[in-house]
Amino acid sequence: MSKNKYFPAALLIIAVLLIAGLFVYSSGQNKDKEKKETETAVADQAEVESMWEEAAHTPLGKYPETVEYTLGKIAGSNNSNLPVGDTYEDNAYTRYLREVLNIQNMDIFELETDGSYEEALQVAIADREIPDVLVVNGWDNLERLVENGLVEDLTQVYEECTTDTIKEMYESYGDDLLDSATFDGKLYAFPNTAIDDGEMLLWLRTDWIEKLGLEEPQSMEEAMEIIREFVERDVSGSGQTVGLACSTEVIAGSSDTYGVDGIFTRFGSAPEKWILDDSGQVVYGSLTSGTKEALGYLNGLYEEGILDSRFLLRKPENIDELIEEGLCGAVFGRWWAPNNPLSISYSTDHTIEWKPYLFEEDIDDRPQTFESYDDRMYVVVRKGYEHPEIVGKYVSAIFDYARYEDDLYANEVNEYFSINVDPTARPMNINVDYIDALYRCGENLQKALNGEISVTELSGLEKSYYNTCRSYLNGNLTTANGWAAYASRIQAVEVLKAADARKIPAVSMGNADGEIPQNLQDLERETFLQIIAGEKPLDYFDTFVVKWYENGGKELTESIERNIR
Repeated sequence: MSKNKYFPAALLIIAVLLIAGLFVYSSGQNKDKEKKETETAVADQAEVESMWEEAAHTPLGKYPETVEYTLGKIAGSNNSNLPVGDTYEDNAYTRYLREVLNIQNMDIFELETDGSYEEALQVAIADREIPDVLVVNGWDNLERLVENGLVEDLTQVYEECTTDTIKEMYESYGDDLLDSATFDGKLYAFPNTAIDDGEMLLWLRTDWIEKLGLEEPQSMEEAMEIIREFVERDVSGSGQTVGLACSTEVIAGSSDTYGVDGIFTRFGSAPEKWILDDSGQVVYGSLTSGTKEALGYLNGLYEEGILDSRFLLRKPENIDELIEEGLCGAVFGRWWAPNNPLSISYSTDHTIEWKPYLFEEDIDDRPQTFESYDDRMYVVVRKGYEHPEIVGKYVSAIFDYARYEDDLYANEVNEYFSINVDPTARPMNINVDYIDALYRCGENLQKALNGEISVTELSGLEKSYYNTCRSYLNGNLTTANGWAAYASRIQAVEVLKAADARKIPAVSMGNADGEIPQNLQDLERETFLQIIAGEKPLDYFDTFVVKWYENGGKELTESIERNIR
């Protein structure tokens, strides 16, 4: 009995001891678990911090979390020809940047450069409230931002967060380009690069040449005679055939359309540029004897009906309509003219054929020109923004990695080129490339099409163009974009190479302000149009030169001369 009496008590004691043991064991396990979790969290935190550090100091290090930046965005016309559904904040470029760098733009404004963007830029500078990243058009605006302490010093960003290839690209322009964004030895912006677009080409309707049984031209004079035939024989059959189209701007420069720059180049003239004349003096190119000769020649074309007799009444959109309706036989344009505006005619009628021409003798007397950075674009970063390095990383990802190395994610980006999406679709509206990028690309494409090199040797951008051009040549791609890619990247570049049309490098104007005052611009434009249309005799040009100097041109020229020397 006594033995059984104490048995429940023993069991109770044992139970208590077991529970206590279990508690101690469980407590130990929890502490071990907590320790491991703490160690893991510390390790994870260290890894995250390491990723942030790497991203901040390398071209392609990816942020562990999405970095958003506000942006002042230059938009393009027609939504930059983006595919349906794509926007400026969600397109091939932004998707690629999220994947590779984990950055995302949040656009404060999206405006075209027709005055509205410039107004928004001026307001932002005046209010001292700019977005995290801003595309600045014009060196004077960049200078204002720097002088007002509104933008970050990007010297270290350039050194650490751009690839060697990007540095090589900038170096291909010499020192002047980066120097234009440098103040007191510090780099405050990433400048746009202006690749050599070659000379202005004459684009002719070769299907009309064939229809009339004519031979292709071997000189400018022969080309003008062909255009005369277009008009006199009304090759379009509409009674409204137009020969050589021309805008009232007359000079298109490097970015506009429908100028007749090629005629001026033929006479050794460079209107709207500061040049060195034969005696080594700095002069304004619109005032030379070559310019006078070119105007006289254009007047002859106008009187003979070769130059559109109604050009004074047409706006650029009216000329677009002429091309789209198949009524125009000739325009001057850069290598990219097939993309804009000539593709609109191909979209209407696939039998239309445009072909580029350039005659060596017409580019022999090109003068030495000076280059101003007044209209150059720059990308800056707001003073105090936490991640100024994203500009260098952006440039490295878009203009190096996507083009030359990345076959995994960059296909969609590179396809944008072949479907004619405008570069303004990019978040930051600059282009960074070698000065001779056009020729490099054309040569590589031609070699690949001829089987001289493997397609695997092409960059991502070149592969995209190769696929489009190959499909076009095989007859598998009949779209306007297919034709435009081939005509611009192959045909036009071949013509430029054959004529040895690489430009004479321009000399920097330094800090000289080469902008022509509005009153002198108006005087020049009015005089050119009056002489071309025969409203003033050719000798009125001499009066124009005198007026130009008397109305401020003399002082301006002397100022340019002092600053350049």
